[in-house]
Amino acid sequence: MTKQVTFPYKGEPTLTKSSTTVKISKSTKKQEIFTNTINSAELPILDAEPLVDLRKYDQSWYNRGRPTWLVFLWWLVQAIAFPLSPHPFNGFRVWLLRLFGAKIGKKVVIRPTSRFTYPWKVKIGDYSWIGDDVVFYSLDQIQIGNHCVISQKCYLCTGNHDIQDPTFRLMTAPITIGNGVWVTTDCFVAPGVQIGANAVVGVRSSVLSNLPTQWVCWGTPARPRYRRQVNS
Repeated sequence: MTKQVTFPYKGEPTLTKSSTTVKISKSTKKQEIFTNTINSAELPILDAEPLVDLRKYDQSWYNRGRPTWLVFLWWLVQAIAFPLSPHPFNGFRVWLLRLFGAKIGKKVVIRPTSRFTYPWKVKIGDYSWIGDDVVFYSLDQIQIGNHCVISQKCYLCTGNHDIQDPTFRLMTAPITIGNGVWVTTDCFVAPGVQIGANAVVGVRSSVLSNLPTQWVCWGTPARPRYRRQVNS
C-alpha cells in the first residue's frame, strides 16, 4: 500500500513512500547532488598561521594633510551638519567643504548623506552632482571633472594595503574622473584609477583599472562594452 505525505504549505515537494522505494522530485535530487558535492569537497583550512602581523602595522609616515585637531573637527562637523542640513541646501554643504579646503566648482550638488574623509584632498568641477551615501575615501587626491554625476552609494577609494607585506603596509593613489562622466549607482572605484571624459560606468561595477574616453563600461572588473553616443 502506498502512503502519501503532503507538506503543510504550498510549494513544498510531495513524497510518495512505499515499503521499498521513495520517489523524490527532480528538485530534491538536484539538492542532494549539490549537498553531496559540498560535503565531498576539501574543506578550507581555517587555523593556519596568519601571513600578516597587524601588531607591526605602522602608518606614522602617512600625512593626512591637516593637524589632528582639524581632522577631528571636520569629522564632527560632517557627522552633525551634513546629515541634518535640508536636502536643497547644497550651498551650505559646498560652503562647509570649501571652508575645510575642498575645491568645489559652481552650481555643484552635494547630497546631505555624502561623506568626505579629508575634504582638502577633493576637487569637484562645475555643475557636477554627488549623490546620497557616496563616499570619498580621500586618503589621496580625488578629482571630479565638470558636469559629472557620481550616483548614490558609490565608493571612491584611494587607500589599499600591500598583501605581500607582512606588516600590511598602507598604500594610496589618486582617483581622477574626467568631464561628463556618469558613475552609476553603487559602483566601486579603486585607487589609481582614471576614467576618461564622457564615459559611463554601469550599475554596481568595480572599476579596478583605467576606462577609456566616451565608452559605456560595466562589470567586475569593469570593461568597455560600446562607444557612447549622444543625440544631437
